[in-house]
Amino acid sequence: MGNWIRLTASDGHTFDAWRAEPKGTPKGGVVVIQEIFGVNAHVREVAEGYAADGYLAIAPAIYDRIEPKLECEYSAEEVAKARDWRGQCDLDQVVLDMAAAADCAAEGGKVGMVGYCWGGTLVYVSCCRLADKVAAGSGYYGGQIMPHLDETVVSPLQLHFGEKDGGIPLDDVEAIRTAKPDVEIFVYDGAGHGFNCDHRGSYHEAHAATAKQRTLAHFANHLG
Repeated sequence: MGNWIRLTASDGHTFDAWRAEPKGTPKGGVVVIQEIFGVNAHVREVAEGYAADGYLAIAPAIYDRIEPKLECEYSAEEVAKARDWRGQCDLDQVVLDMAAAADCAAEGGKVGMVGYCWGGTLVYVSCCRLADKVAAGSGYYGGQIMPHLDETVVSPLQLHFGEKDGGIPLDDVEAIRTAKPDVEIFVYDGAGHGFNCDHRGSYHEAHAATAKQRTLAHFANHLG
């Protein structure tokens, strides 16, 4: 079982992160980037899953710059609250926090990054801006990638999208595929937004398992 730790970003900001350790020597490190709902029970469970797979997993509490311990679940009211939190975040500061999390995860070896929803976009950004710290990334249904298409993806990157995601048009997915031919892109038939999250009605067990297998293979290939 993991535990909360404190990290410090390069600008001096201190914040919480959930740390989950594997049994034995780590295969590497994995930074788990939250959805818009904070480092809630689901995100902590995802981190525990990567620890069970042999990685030192670190899930940074990005919202600590707004207020400590912000997290919520998935009702319509909670979604509105979470969107407001996300809107208060400064991307450059978020990148500093992800960099600090990657430095911590590097205790386990080379670092992979996986993220969901907003976190999927942040993985894309990290593979552009933090290639010196992130050896590989896997982003799930990141809906704000399009504004960053002019950035150069440096670290090996996978992206996972649901065919029926109401917030991410397939035209956007194809535009990303065209602009970034070196990025591995998977579209899951019939899947909606949040298909990896077993706390949500959109959860799709089979597609979540396939995406996880692909992510683990990607990390095994690039983290050593």
